[in-house]
Amino acid sequence: MPIPDTVLSTLRETLGNRLSVTQADRDQHAASETFHRAPPPDAVAWPLTTDEVSRILACCNEHGVPVIGWGTGTSLEGHALAVRGGLVLDMSRMDKVLEIRAEDMLAVVQPGCTREGLNTELRATGLMFPVDPGANASLGGMASTRASGTTTVRYGTMPANVLALEVVLADGRIIRTGTRAAKSSAGYDLTALMVGSEGTLGIITELTLRLHGQPEDVAAAVCAFPTLEDAVTCVAQTMQAGIPMARIEFMDALAMRAVNLHSGTDYPEQPHLMVEFNGSPESVRTDAEAFGMLAGENNGQGFAWATSAEDRKRLWEARHTAYWAALKLRPGATGMVTDICVPMSRLPAAVSAAAADMADAGIPGNIVGHVGDGNFHTLLLVDPGNADEIAAAKAVARRMAERALAVGGTISGEHGIGIGKRSLMEAEHGEGWQVMGAIKRALDPNNILNPGKLVPDMN
Repeated sequence: MPIPDTVLSTLRETLGNRLSVTQADRDQHAASETFHRAPPPDAVAWPLTTDEVSRILACCNEHGVPVIGWGTGTSLEGHALAVRGGLVLDMSRMDKVLEIRAEDMLAVVQPGCTREGLNTELRATGLMFPVDPGANASLGGMASTRASGTTTVRYGTMPANVLALEVVLADGRIIRTGTRAAKSSAGYDLTALMVGSEGTLGIITELTLRLHGQPEDVAAAVCAFPTLEDAVTCVAQTMQAGIPMARIEFMDALAMRAVNLHSGTDYPEQPHLMVEFNGSPESVRTDAEAFGMLAGENNGQGFAWATSAEDRKRLWEARHTAYWAALKLRPGATGMVTDICVPMSRLPAAVSAAAADMADAGIPGNIVGHVGDGNFHTLLLVDPGNADEIAAAKAVARRMAERALAVGGTISGEHGIGIGKRSLMEAEHGEGWQVMGAIKRALDPNNILNPGKLVPDMN
């Protein structure tokens, strides 16, 4: 049902020309990074303050208008698509770094601030915000999807790095969760509840984030392996040996071919590990030597080191552009991306099984991943107009998820649920999924916040 004119009039009183119903603005907020699509929202709003967000939600809640939070639009499972119409709340103009408390190693930011924007502000402090999902995502979006990334193996995911939040609930109430203290035993952990809720419980309007010291020394390297199994076994052994990696990333042979075509590099078209060590010069040297021995035992070859900041940036750009590089392997295709996470002991078998499924499906695709914590991603390049290909790719993704659950893993270690994995939630959580639905009903009884996502349908 379209947004009533009375609601649009009320919203215009709050937002002026920061409320849009033009087709261009609506279409811009109907796209996804991957194959997921939905009709355009009925309107798009760009708030500037928490008070504006509160007034918008109170109005929409009164009239039953769906509200969908939007960061930078880089999510991969259709999290921010308006599957039931309504208003998209684009938080990109709430992008300020509000406070940096270097002595407490924390920063306070608005949700539209990006991770790169925050780290630019931190350059003179000797501190950094480490969570790096690849895309220059908004920090509010990263919290909402419980993001992780290449540095998770060393610094943890978003839940480990979000100390406190300001959140606007569905009825317009403003709450603050968490504190600036290092820990708390005071009641329910509402911060952890909101982190990963994908905009279904509230709209984040402020984040207090944990910062980390910039390492004294950093070294990165890329290493080729003759087989996928050799590379992934090396990862498992590295983590089991307790070598403190800052990053350890896997890219299969097809991913390396795509990177070469996209970036003009000349890596061997074989499975690769990209690794990084940081700390004191002595610890970096010791850790690198220990990893080198394990890599050699698993047939690793052709170590190429990157010690300057410029060379390291070039190396990690190759990893971060892997998705866009892969799309060039099949012009006109769209990406069906999925991820799972398994216990480290099950990682080699899970990756091998996923590779076999992809080969059997006959659809080109690759495997990359933050394998240091058992998390990997597959990308299948599908013809968006070919229903049979899409069905086959979905079947591959479902088998991956089922295998992960069978060994005590999860259907998503990083990408989240959105619309792409909602059908798998009951298989992972059982009755716990119904408990999530009960929490949703308690905080959003009119089901206006990102409806059709994450939790069971509300009656």
